[in-house]
Amino acid sequence: GSIYSVPSNIHRANVVWTNPEVLKKANITAEPADIDAWLADMAKLKAAGVSTPLTIGGTWTQVQLFETVLIADLGVDGYVALFKDGADWGSDGVKKAVEHYSKLLGYANTASDGDDWPGAIDAVIDGKAAYNVMGDWAVAEFTAKGKKDGTDYTYFPVPGTKGVFDFLADSFTLPKGAKNPGGAKNWLELVGSAEGQKAFNLAKGSIPARTDVPASDFPPYQQSAMEAFKTDKIAPSIAHGAAVSQAWNSDISSAISKFYGSKDQATLVTDLVAAAKKNLA
Repeated sequence: GSIYSVPSNIHRANVVWTNPEVLKKANITAEPADIDAWLADMAKLKAAGVSTPLTIGGTWTQVQLFETVLIADLGVDGYVALFKDGADWGSDGVKKAVEHYSKLLGYANTASDGDDWPGAIDAVIDGKAAYNVMGDWAVAEFTAKGKKDGTDYTYFPVPGTKGVFDFLADSFTLPKGAKNPGGAKNWLELVGSAEGQKAFNLAKGSIPARTDVPASDFPPYQQSAMEAFKTDKIAPSIAHGAAVSQAWNSDISSAISKFYGSKDQATLVTDLVAAAKKNLA
């Protein structure tokens, strides 16, 4: 009577990916401590002639960016409390996050809802932008374009979220009534094995869900993510279904999409309050 799945990996969503050469244009060498410091760096980039300091894609990438700002401004405990009974989505902390999020969008490209994440990362790769907030599947895009960690790109937690791991995972099931249950079981055995998880995560940029796959088998980013997952506080991702139900995620996404057009902060807060009330009822 229960549903089971085999987790193949762990992804981190609160990662800023950067182009060091673009940052040099504004003499930015230090990781910003919080959202305000990050916004100040974006202003420096604009002044240095970088037209697009930050890139975004379609609505789900905007939801992911917004959740990381919520974590930064509320702290991990305040963020996690948003998904429990008594949650206050109309708090001063949420309003501050909405204001910060609005300011960040002011430094971003114009995006359409159909825009996916590779284009946003490619703008960083191509030196057209300084920053993109994306899950660590971005590593696969950098690798595919022949870029080297630490030279062609760098990364750090979204400012204000250091010590927090914004978590999601891919997992696989054996569906009831599957036409080829033997093949599905073979896949589950493979992707659940140490060998399978090493291969899967080397290709994806994520880290194994298993704890017996040596970190030394992975490049620097994944080694750092493995260490962070052991020591950081864990926060569930909204955009990727770890924090909220699919219905609640849909309501939040609709509110974020609406805000992208209107930039009406008060209405976004009202819509988030309504979404929580509806889905926590």
